[in-house]
Amino acid sequence: MKINVLFSYINTDELAYTGKTTVVIDVLRTSTTIIQALQNGAREVIPVASVEFAVKVSGGMFGGQTLLGGERNTKKLEGFALGNSPLEYAPEVVGGRTIILFTTNGSKAIVKAKFSENLFIAAFTNLNAVANQLIKLDKEFEILCSGRGNYFSMEDVICAGKLISEIQKINNNVELTDSAKASVALNKSFGKSILTMMQQTEHGKILIENNFDEDIKFCSRINTSETIPYLTSGVLKAL
Repeated sequence: MKINVLFSYINTDELAYTGKTTVVIDVLRTSTTIIQALQNGAREVIPVASVEFAVKVSGGMFGGQTLLGGERNTKKLEGFALGNSPLEYAPEVVGGRTIILFTTNGSKAIVKAKFSENLFIAAFTNLNAVANQLIKLDKEFEILCSGRGNYFSMEDVICAGKLISEIQKINNNVELTDSAKASVALNKSFGKSILTMMQQTEHGKILIENNFDEDIKFCSRINTSETIPYLTSGVLKAL
C-alpha cells in the first residue's frame, strides 16, 4: 500500500485522480461538518465548487427537501439556511434532507477529486473508521488536504499524518512518499494536543476571531464518529 499526501488541491488537475482512491481532508470545517450532517440523518451532501451552482442545483431538486449550506471566508452566505459549523447540522435540522454545500476550500477540493474511483471524507472525528476502511480496501491512495487556497494548512496535514500512523499500526507493508513522511513527522511533533494545535494555526486563529471557538473544540475530537462519507455520482452518502 503506497500513500501520498497532497498539501493543496490548487495545483492538481481533475483527471489526475481518475481511477485513484482519494481521501479528502478539511478539518476546519468542511470534512467535520459533512461527517456530522450524514451522522445526524442527512440524506446526502452534494459538494459544489461555486455559489452560483449551489443555488442553481438547489432550485430544482427533491421537491424542496434541500438545504443550502456553506460559507465564504468563515461567514455564512446570504440566503443560505446553514453555514459551515458542524454544530448547526443537528438531527432536527438535517434529518432526511439533501444538503447542497459550498465552502471556500473544502467543497472545491472534493469536486476537484470527483473522478476518483473511491473518494472518502476524513477528519479527526472519524479517523479510525476511515483507517479501517482503507486497510480493508488495501489499495494505494492519495490524501488530499484542502489547505487554504495556495496556503498550507497545518491541521489538515497533521490529520493526514495521524491517519497514516493509524494505518501503520495495523499494516506494516506501507510505502510512504516524501510528503506522507513529512505529514507523519508533523503529527509526531504537533499532534499531541489537537485542540491546542488547532487554536494556534492560522485558520484556527481566524475562526476564533470570528467567534467559532466551539467549532474548533468540536473539530478537535478524535474518533467520535463511525460515519464515512463516500462520493458516488457527485453525491456524498454515508458508506
